[in-house]
Amino acid sequence: MQLDAVLNHLDSGLDASLDRLFALLRIPSISTDPAFADDVKRAAAHLVADLHSMGFEAEARTVPGHPIVVGHRRRAGKPHVLFYGHYDVQPVDPLELWHTPPFEPRIAEIEPGRKAIIARGACDDKGQVMIFLEACRAIIAETGDLPISLTVLIEGEEEAGSTALPAFLEAHAEEFKADICLVCDTGMWDRTTPQISSSLRGMVYEEIIIRAADRDLHSGHFGGTAQNPIHILARIIAALHDGNGRITVPHFYDGVHETGDNRKASWEALGLTEADFLGTIGLKYAAGEKDRSLIEKMQARPTCDCNGIWGGYTGEGTKTVIAGEARAKVSFRLVHDQDPDAIRGHFHRFVEGMIPADCSVSFISHAGNRAVQVAEDSPALRKASAALEAEWGQAPVIIGQGGSIPVVGDFKRVLGLDALLIGFGLDDDRIHSPNEKYDLTSFHKGQRSWARIIAALA
Repeated sequence: MQLDAVLNHLDSGLDASLDRLFALLRIPSISTDPAFADDVKRAAAHLVADLHSMGFEAEARTVPGHPIVVGHRRRAGKPHVLFYGHYDVQPVDPLELWHTPPFEPRIAEIEPGRKAIIARGACDDKGQVMIFLEACRAIIAETGDLPISLTVLIEGEEEAGSTALPAFLEAHAEEFKADICLVCDTGMWDRTTPQISSSLRGMVYEEIIIRAADRDLHSGHFGGTAQNPIHILARIIAALHDGNGRITVPHFYDGVHETGDNRKASWEALGLTEADFLGTIGLKYAAGEKDRSLIEKMQARPTCDCNGIWGGYTGEGTKTVIAGEARAKVSFRLVHDQDPDAIRGHFHRFVEGMIPADCSVSFISHAGNRAVQVAEDSPALRKASAALEAEWGQAPVIIGQGGSIPVVGDFKRVLGLDALLIGFGLDDDRIHSPNEKYDLTSFHKGQRSWARIIAALA
C-alpha cells in the first residue's frame, strides 16, 4: 500500500474530514430518549450513505430498538477485519452547563496551542468512528481499494445497553466472522502516548438479603438475644478479604494466571505510583493484595467490592430497632479464565455457611460475563503496536481495562473473535458530561494511526 500518499491525503484533507464529522455531530442521536428516535434513524441513514460513497455494501439493519449499521467491503483472500463503534450519544442534560449548544459543533482553543472539537458525541463515539472511516476513505482514494476485507458494524444503542446486539450477532454469526475485531470506543494513556487495551475484566454482581425476625424489633426488649441481620451481614462482608487483601471465597482464584515478567516490567516502566493514581481522589495508600504492585492489581488481578449495604433505621435522629432484614450489593471483577457461574455458586455457598440456623439468606443474581484478553504474542497486537509507534514516536502502552464492555465479550463468545481496543480519547474529554470534546490532535493523528494499522494488518 502507498502509505505515504495516504498519510499526505489525510493531512491535506483534514478540513473536509472535519466537515463530514460536523455533519454527523449535528444529528442529536440520543438513544435513551424516545423523543429522539427519528434522529437516531437519521444518523444511521447518514452513515449508510457515507459508506455507500466509499463503495461499501451498506444498510441500516432493523432490530428491536435502534438500527445497526452494517457495511462490507470484501476482498477474497485478504485478512478479514471487523470494526465496531456506535453512533448514538448520551443525553445532554444539564443543558445550562453547556457553553454552546451541544449539537452545534465548533473548534475551540482550550489552552494555548491546543484545539478541540466541542459537541456531544465528539469523542464518544462519533469522532472515534469517523477517524477510522476517514482512514478507509483516504486509502480507497489513493489506492483504489482497501488492502483488507472489512466489515463495519456501528450500532445505535450502545448508550442504552446494546440490548439487541447479542441476539443480532447470534442470528448473523456467519456474516460477521473475521480474523480480528477492532473496537474504537476507548482512549490513550496520555496526550502523547497511544494505548492498546488488550483485555477487559469480567463481572459477577450479586445482591444479598439476610432475614432474621419477622419484623423490626425494639432493641431494649430483644437486644443481645435476637439475631441482628446487620451484624451478620457485616461479618460476611468483612470476611470476604483476609489480612493480606486476598479474597477468601473458596476456589475464587481458579482460572487466574500469573502475568509474564515482560508484561509486568512494561507496566512498571510506566512509573504509576499510589500517589499519582490515588492522590486525585484524596487517598494515599492502595488497598488489595499486599504482595502485588499497584498496576498489577489494576490490570491483572480480580476484585471483590461491597457496592452498597443497608438495613434498619437510617433517618434523622434515633430509633432503637434491630432490623428484620439487611441487604448488600457485591460485585466481583474477573480476569483470565475465571468462570462467572462457578464464582457465583462459590459465593452463595460462602455466604450460606455464615448464616445462623434461625435466619435465612436469599440472593438476587444479575448477569455476569467472562473476562476477555488477547494473548501477549498475538500477531495482530504486535502489528498494531508497531503501527502506533511509527505514528506517535513511542510504543503504545499495552494494558487492560478495569471496566467491562459486554459487546467485546459477545464478539468472543459468539464469533470467537479477539478484540483490540484502540481509540484516541483522553481522560479530560468529558464524555457523558456537558462540553464534551475531542482533541484536534486525536482526530488528525487518529486518522493517520488507523491508516497505518490497516496497512499493518494487511
